[in-house]
Amino acid sequence: MAEHVPALHRVTTGGSVESERSRQRGGGPEQRDGRERAGADGRGGRVVLVHGFTQTLAAWAPVGERLARRWEVVRVDLPGHGGSGGVRVGFGDAARLVGEAGGVGAYVGYSLGGRLCLRLALERPDRVRALVLVGASPGIADPGERAARQAADEQLAVEVERDGLAAFLDRWLAGPLFATLPAEAAGRAQRLANTTDGLAYALRRLGTGGQEPLWDRLAGLRPPTVLVAGERDPKFTDLARRMAAAIGPSARVAVVPGAGHAVHLERPAELATLVEEFLGGPGGDGPA
Repeated sequence: MAEHVPALHRVTTGGSVESERSRQRGGGPEQRDGRERAGADGRGGRVVLVHGFTQTLAAWAPVGERLARRWEVVRVDLPGHGGSGGVRVGFGDAARLVGEAGGVGAYVGYSLGGRLCLRLALERPDRVRALVLVGASPGIADPGERAARQAADEQLAVEVERDGLAAFLDRWLAGPLFATLPAEAAGRAQRLANTTDGLAYALRRLGTGGQEPLWDRLAGLRPPTVLVAGERDPKFTDLARRMAAAIGPSARVAVVPGAGHAVHLERPAELATLVEEFLGGPGGDGPA
């Protein structure tokens, strides 16, 4: 018998009046087990927000609150993080669990969350109606570079286990990737809801070094896609443009002025507006 893997922890807010009534009544079997079908009533749709490494679903609160005025918003804790801290699966299964927790809708993923949403969209295009990737990549194509990154991820896993969560977070947030992220927006207190073993697992099993690269599959990506990067994050701005070229006409790049890597934390209002416009305005459940 296959080992049972717990569902990912999630929080659902907003949505249509009818879907809210359905949740209050308890709904059908899909509602009761925490994986209700999104947009089934035809009145709008669902947006699934997926966080990055060391974060929890709380990182999406400012963006989610705005989107919840028009859509049902699902925020998911990834394996090894927050309320899903005890879940241990490989990259492909992690993407599958995100899809099970999120259901059918538009997916917005940041960094690690974006890599998982991309894998999900390639494997289950029936679940992903539209895709917004923020500071994300399809993995590392070059085997040598990928091996080097895997070794670096392993070293970080050793450091978090050796030094503890607080010290690791201080070093992580002081890194060049977050040079433009104000301390008050970094959500350090929320990140402390994680555990050392959960983050070490995520580095070893979900890190870019251990991920199967997806570059050669991008041309087959079906959902309309926006690739978001901060203006002050040149590495991921370049990656977004390369990904858009590989995907083709269904993808476009959006560069957020003044933002660095963590666009959803640095410019939440601008990102929410971008998502709203992409999904077609009030009540929309697909790209304009």
